[in-house]
Amino acid sequence: MTAINTNTGSLYAQQSLNTNARGLATVMQQLSTGKRINNAVDDVAGLAISTRLTSQIRGLNQAVRNANDGISLIQTAEGATEQVTNMLQRMRELAVQASNDTNNEKDRGFLNGEFQQLRAEIDRIGQNTQWNGANILDGTGGNGHDGTFSFQVGANSRQTIQIKLPNMQTGVNAKDGALGDLHVEGLATYAAGVATIDFTAATGTASDYLGVVVEANIDGKKVQYQVSQADVDNTGAATPVTIADAIATGLAAKMKAAFGSDYTYDTTTTAGKMVITPATGVTALSGTTGAGFNPVVTKTVIGELSSIGGNAIKITDAQKAYEGLQAIDSALQTVNAQRSNMGALISRLQFASDNLSNVAAKAAESRSRIEDTDYSVATTELAKRNIIQQAAQAMLAQANQAPQMVLQLLK
Repeated sequence: MTAINTNTGSLYAQQSLNTNARGLATVMQQLSTGKRINNAVDDVAGLAISTRLTSQIRGLNQAVRNANDGISLIQTAEGATEQVTNMLQRMRELAVQASNDTNNEKDRGFLNGEFQQLRAEIDRIGQNTQWNGANILDGTGGNGHDGTFSFQVGANSRQTIQIKLPNMQTGVNAKDGALGDLHVEGLATYAAGVATIDFTAATGTASDYLGVVVEANIDGKKVQYQVSQADVDNTGAATPVTIADAIATGLAAKMKAAFGSDYTYDTTTTAGKMVITPATGVTALSGTTGAGFNPVVTKTVIGELSSIGGNAIKITDAQKAYEGLQAIDSALQTVNAQRSNMGALISRLQFASDNLSNVAAKAAESRSRIEDTDYSVATTELAKRNIIQQAAQAMLAQANQAPQMVLQLLK
């Protein structure tokens, strides 16, 4: 059919040009970005799969960093226990020396002085070893504040490894369980938003409490105070209220360090008691478990190294030095077991990290097959689209010239 108003050849050429131009734009975008899927329309299912793989890869890579952080934490703890081992070996050496009768009472007193200082340093390491600001060897670390740490070593929830680090203190129970016998509910009383923690139920003498660790649980966060030789020396044979006052004062200092200026801790009003008052605008104290601030002393804590804690071990005579040797050997066995456990945990986390890296690499490879541009295919497609584009433009020009032939019929 010969017509002028409708140039079907031109219409077909235009349609081909538009379709080919869209395909050409797509392949140029793929080549310029390196990705086969740049928009959802490029591959609907492929986009969903590659997005899920991206989430997995990023989660796995972060899990690798988490595992490495866990390794660093345990290495810090193991390094501290290494020093504890060295000190225990020196204490054992001193005990062996004190067992020898070539030493007189004064000599053994000098040996015992170093012995007790080393024991105090072991406690200090247990109380103050930290990683990222958190205590890790006093039994209060981790999210549950019980020494248990959970490491997220997977891309998805609950893919964790849990470890428990020891309480490397020489903490012991008070004589006859004087503080341990008190119930949690009876340690704190509340009135008008103010809490009072009472330690005056302590019995016996000050020396009975040497090495005792008192632990306060404050809305799930634990702080501890250990009765030191200095506390005992300052109180001497004074009444139990005096040592109770030392406990209250020491624990108040730990609470202040943990909670800053939100609360005030008054240990001067009544000896052996601590009055806790919230600052203006801070949640009032409450006697209901889990509500408000709710500070309570939960227990006395027995440390992993309790065999050398309290007044149980001295080397001031041959018999005590012999008993000290047995206690130190027990402590060394405990530390060795804990260090072995830490080494095993580090090994496990290293293998976990290596496995995570491998899985992340395989997932990235899988995503690449779906998402990335295959340049050999894309360049071939580009050449084809360019040729078609040029041919379509030529045909459009020819189609636009076709109506001119009608003039020949009118002559």
